[in-house]
Amino acid sequence: MNFKQIASYDNYMLANMTMGLLTENGIKCQMKDEHIVTIDPLLNPAVGGIKLLVEEGDFDNAVALMKEAENDYLNLMYEKSTAFN
Repeated sequence: MNFKQIASYDNYMLANMTMGLLTENGIKCQMKDEHIVTIDPLLNPAVGGIKLLVEEGDFDNAVALMKEAENDYLNLMYEKSTAFN
């Protein structure tokens, strides 16, 4: 299996949530350097953050799923911000 980097994070929680979203939708993925960054956050710039890798064959589906999740979140935040006006 060949994996391709889809994203890089400086926060373990966001990386893990994104990995969970992809895994729940049948996309094979893994994280790289999560232990280094979690144990010593000062090394984050040196290693390039926590890398989220997906199988090459799932790359396009993963990108679409991540964009959809981000758009859903932004729409929800917009609805909440305009509900008070």
